[in-house]
Amino acid sequence: MFLEMWYILIGFLLLATAIIAFKSNKENEEESKNYTAKYISSGFWAILAFLFIVGPYIPHEISGALVLVMGVLSFTKQVNLGPIAQISQSFKDEQSNRIGNLIFLPSVSIAIGAFVFSQILPKLYPEVSASLLGFIAIGISSLIGLITVLLVTRAPIKAVTSEGTRLMRTMGSLAILPQLLGALGAVFTAAGVGSLISVLLGGIIPDGNAFLGVVAYCVGMAIFTMIMGNAFAAFTVITVGIGIPFVFAQGANPIIASALAMTAGFCGTLMTPMGANFNILPATLLETKSEYAVIKFQAPLAMTLLVIHIFLMYFLAFNF
Repeated sequence: MFLEMWYILIGFLLLATAIIAFKSNKENEEESKNYTAKYISSGFWAILAFLFIVGPYIPHEISGALVLVMGVLSFTKQVNLGPIAQISQSFKDEQSNRIGNLIFLPSVSIAIGAFVFSQILPKLYPEVSASLLGFIAIGISSLIGLITVLLVTRAPIKAVTSEGTRLMRTMGSLAILPQLLGALGAVFTAAGVGSLISVLLGGIIPDGNAFLGVVAYCVGMAIFTMIMGNAFAAFTVITVGIGIPFVFAQGANPIIASALAMTAGFCGTLMTPMGANFNILPATLLETKSEYAVIKFQAPLAMTLLVIHIFLMYFLAFNF
């Protein structure tokens, strides 16, 4: 229940986004002659808010149907229409000069808080699963980060809602991509995609060739992450299909190999539009000429890091 509290809080923020989207599109409909945008945009955010707040308590069939409805609404490309309040450049410059490097303090507090609470909570609640406690630790540290933001910026509490809804509307339907891709990864795992990959590669990788197994594991993680947009979603599928039979079975240290496989997947994140919140959203916020500008800049470094991962896994995982 403690974990659900955080989802409910997110749901109320999404509900506020729905209300603001309706009002802003309503005010703009005469000028734009678009009389459906207020319903489409607000409907999308209202459905998402409903799923976050009461999702665990309704039948899966209803949740799935609502997700499909959100997909249809998103297809109309009217989810993020309407005037979105922007921060003036003069205000940005003023706050930048006043706050300086303290702007990084909230992010650092979240990272430190997540680490500290992930160490403390398992000792206080040993009967609770580590993964669940990990999510709770992130939730608590995020609250600490929010408080730190308010202290550093001296912003009023109402700014949490106004800025949160502004960011959600700027992101549009891309905001739900991580959840959808995570669910897709679970579906792929349940469907046995990992086992199929293992069978296909079994006829390509020579038996006992650890280096080619490592190459397949790292490259497979990067490619599948590019497809899924999320290394966490790709990890289970690729580890079952490639990591276990072609790397772990050859004597690799599973802890070292798994950690490097995950970060190899992140190399794929840097090169895919499916990682929209990392790549497409920054390009939108920076107003670049191409929505793929961030990816083009990151790709050479990502490829270099991927090659480094291959050699790190081969030399470290088989020697420790």
